[in-house]
Amino acid sequence: MRKLIISAVAGGIIILASLYFAGLIAGSKDNKRPPSQKVVKTVFVDTVQNTTIPIMVPANGNLTAKKRVELYSEVQGVFRSGSKLFRTGQQYTAGQTLIRIDANEYYASVQSAKSNLYNLLTSIMPDLRLDYPEIYPKWQQYLNGFDLEKTTPELPKMDSEKEKFFITGREIITTYYNVKNLEQRLSKYTISAPFTGVLTEALVTEGTLVRSGQKLGEFIDTGLYELEVSVSKTYGDFLRVGRKVELSNLEKTQTYMGEVTRVNSRVDQNSQTITVYIEVSGDNLKEGQYLEANLEAKEEPDAIEISRSLLLENNQIFVVRDSILDLMDVKPIFFTDKTVVLKNVPDGEVIVAKPITGAYAGMLVKTFDESKS
Repeated sequence: MRKLIISAVAGGIIILASLYFAGLIAGSKDNKRPPSQKVVKTVFVDTVQNTTIPIMVPANGNLTAKKRVELYSEVQGVFRSGSKLFRTGQQYTAGQTLIRIDANEYYASVQSAKSNLYNLLTSIMPDLRLDYPEIYPKWQQYLNGFDLEKTTPELPKMDSEKEKFFITGREIITTYYNVKNLEQRLSKYTISAPFTGVLTEALVTEGTLVRSGQKLGEFIDTGLYELEVSVSKTYGDFLRVGRKVELSNLEKTQTYMGEVTRVNSRVDQNSQTITVYIEVSGDNLKEGQYLEANLEAKEEPDAIEISRSLLLENNQIFVVRDSILDLMDVKPIFFTDKTVVLKNVPDGEVIVAKPITGAYAGMLVKTFDESKS
């Protein structure tokens, strides 16, 4: 019983002590809440100075070689090997043989026709010497220069009707043009490079039987390319031949300077765009490469260019007047993917240069002008 009484007294003492200390702690607490401090945001601003803004129209396309030759055969025969293999990527200099088709049989026919012409000329020489001694020397000189292994030279000029009648009556002119026709066709058994370039397509190989009209490949000049781009007809009147254009690759790691060489006068009915051709050259350019262009369509006077993120709905922007935000109506005239060109913003107006979170008209702000720092 005695232990029970002692335990009850000890418990009461502990409870009383706890209540006492709780009262001390509660009494020491300051119930006064500190007054809230008003936060004034700092905004970045710019002072408007209207200038002439060039309107740059973005466009893109794939490069194509400006000089391109599709190789076709006009004769039939076996494709013979040359100094270089006829393969894609093979380079040739101007005048170098691209394709050589076996022409031994046809060459014999040409030589036979040339021999026939030579015989006709030889047969008229005695008559010329007796009946037309005044023209005999020039025909004799022509006969002396006639070489069966070379291209048939042009016939001497006939000055009188008697000479024309005599030469024509002996069928020399007819035979001459038959020979020239055969020689012209013989030259088509060999196809030479019209300019220095690269073979981009090879559809036959050495030993193939080539048929007349068959496509053999494609040959391009790697020194000059064209970029075909389409732009809105709105800027068609401002695009001019000779304008310089800055081009860049897709990764923006390389830039090139091109020039507008042609502008199509016809508007595409479906897209309402105009085709513009830009000439560009470069050592590391390839046909089919994708490039982006910025065409300078026109210049807009009394305008400014700002980030698109600063243009609000209803074509308004934030301005700062006496440290208070206000809204101003503007007139956007051209958009790019990042910027917008504006009109109707007076010189000297202080505009917000960077977006503000939670901004509203009438908001008190502090200004920081980067242009003056």
